[in-house]
Amino acid sequence: MSVSFDVEAQSRSDTGKGASRRLRRQGLVPAVLYGGHQQPEMLALAHNQVVRHLQNEAFYSHVLNLKVGDVTTQAVLKDLQRHPAKPFILHMDFMRVTQDEKIRLVVPLHFINEEKAKGVKAGGNVSHHITEVEVSCLPRDLPEFIPIDLVEMEIGDILHLSEIPMPEGVALAHAPDPDEPVIVMHGARSAAQSEEGEEGPEEGV
Repeated sequence: MSVSFDVEAQSRSDTGKGASRRLRRQGLVPAVLYGGHQQPEMLALAHNQVVRHLQNEAFYSHVLNLKVGDVTTQAVLKDLQRHPAKPFILHMDFMRVTQDEKIRLVVPLHFINEEKAKGVKAGGNVSHHITEVEVSCLPRDLPEFIPIDLVEMEIGDILHLSEIPMPEGVALAHAPDPDEPVIVMHGARSAAQSEEGEEGPEEGV
């Protein structure tokens, strides 16, 4: 993990919808910290700070330094609730992590060398079916993202979920269908096919 995130938070004692509304009016985001064989702790975070962190994709798949007063706890973001119509964060869930216990977290897939892929150079195009996966690993092995090199993919090739190259110490946490396609390299449609699809076949044909 190449970057680190320090997240400032404060403890809160009030709970319930009324308390959460009051926090939001003060520019704070209600949150909860749980796990790690400890009791849940109710927190509040500055909304502006949260928005700034969330602009970085890596924030979602990193072990965070959650600071409450003089105490720093390592945690990961497990859930995030956004307002359905306004650019507001309504609530956040953090989970404590310990170095000797595996965690499950969703990490993004980064597709590299797509423009240089053999199939693209031959006139094909790439279809992305999956852009993130849930992984299981120890906190120290948690990847910021999983790179997938497409340079050798040719027209007709399919990369399945079970074929994603995983970093050492990292495994897929949930794969209901290991044959689900992640990437498909399609062939380019010919001009005649494109015209027929747009205009339909000529009368009498």
